[in-house]
Amino acid sequence: MERWEAPETFVDFVRNRHVELLRFAHVLTGDRHLAEDLVQDALERTGMAWKRLARRDDPEGYTRKIILNRYLNRLRKLKRERLMAHPPEGPPVEDGTADDQVRRALAGLPRQQRAVLVLRYYLDLSEAQIADALGCSVGAVKSNASRGMAKLRAAIAVPDVKEPVR
Repeated sequence: MERWEAPETFVDFVRNRHVELLRFAHVLTGDRHLAEDLVQDALERTGMAWKRLARRDDPEGYTRKIILNRYLNRLRKLKRERLMAHPPEGPPVEDGTADDQVRRALAGLPRQQRAVLVLRYYLDLSEAQIADALGCSVGAVKSNASRGMAKLRAAIAVPDVKEPVR
């Protein structure tokens, strides 16, 4: 088996975008270790396709799409519950900040709604770009965004804001 040497342009891409890709995956998954695994897998696949991608303008979009698809596929596979002799260790202790509330609320959303909200509000993609990334219609993106935001609002306690007196 021959060893693969990464082209310098790919090495530069990884150096410059690795942290942002990790942030994206972490926001998407809510799990640091899973995010690291997804990014590693996506970068491996991106590296193998680098000659083809070098001619395109958006290798980061390609890599993010791999992360997103691998995450969604992983959730599909995990839908079947498995019994275990011992329960896994619990989630990390949270400090009750607003960020923790948002993370918990995001974790409670269905995978499609979560993906739409992360792509829309974290990556600031348009509805058309999200529809393209997820392989669905713009109407489905709008519907998932609306339902997801409604669930987030219901899950996160927001203090009442009084109208200013005019």
